[in-house]
Amino acid sequence: MDHEHTGQAITLEPLVRRVLAPNPGPFTYHGTQTYIVGTGTVAVIDPGPDDPAHVAALMAAVAGERVTHILCTHTHRDHSPAAAPLRAATGAELVGCAPLVLDDLGPRADAAFDASYAPDRVLADGEAVSGPGWTLSAVATPGHTSNHLCFALAESGALFTGDHVMGWSTTVVAPPDGDMAAYMASLDRLMARDDRVYYPAHGDPIETPQRLVRGLAGHRKQREGQILRLLGEGLEHIPDMVQRMYVGLDPRLHGAAGRSVLAHLLDLLARGRVAGGPGGEDRWRLA
Repeated sequence: MDHEHTGQAITLEPLVRRVLAPNPGPFTYHGTQTYIVGTGTVAVIDPGPDDPAHVAALMAAVAGERVTHILCTHTHRDHSPAAAPLRAATGAELVGCAPLVLDDLGPRADAAFDASYAPDRVLADGEAVSGPGWTLSAVATPGHTSNHLCFALAESGALFTGDHVMGWSTTVVAPPDGDMAAYMASLDRLMARDDRVYYPAHGDPIETPQRLVRGLAGHRKQREGQILRLLGEGLEHIPDMVQRMYVGLDPRLHGAAGRSVLAHLLDLLARGRVAGGPGGEDRWRLA
């Protein structure tokens, strides 16, 4: 996959097409991938940013078809804002994750929450929407955000993973809404499933999903071990930990890395492994 495919509808399997939005960046890779499920009567997953060129590309991709549902995995601004113009143009029902708006912009402005998102219906875990030849069921996967859902396509064994599992990078888990314990539990939940392929919102399809999820969980446990070792060496502040843990990382991602370290520390705090915390001098130590 590359930038040259931006705006084109690429067929990934008989029931699934992908349209890449023109919003590449250090957090979005080549951009947000919007998925179209079905033929003739279709659903759109993660409509993406409210970019006129992207909305026009989506409308071109579904020309002559009926869009019955627009589904959002979560409400970061690179995922859900195009739902409003797409719904206005197609009359589709907007369903999926619960609304969520926080003032906290965190380390990246593009991920701030979409205040315009107003679903017609929130899907609870296990609830489904369907059309001719396709059924999409919600799989609750909190962690990246508290309202995050994945969507399982029963007919083909595909799982649309939003930002919970990505094809190019680990997921940012940024408090106060991002929660490491919830994220790890959601990884365990996916590991227990037998999905054939993952279609993430960023990055290539994941053909060996269980192996990748096992690797992601292992990576987080490794990060946790690093944090405990650094605390044992007397490091007290998150920026110092980031410098040691993320050697060679793009400086634009340091803020996000710090938020993931904070998410680990809050999880360790809840489990009684560390003490200290945000507030005051933001100092941490082993319990």
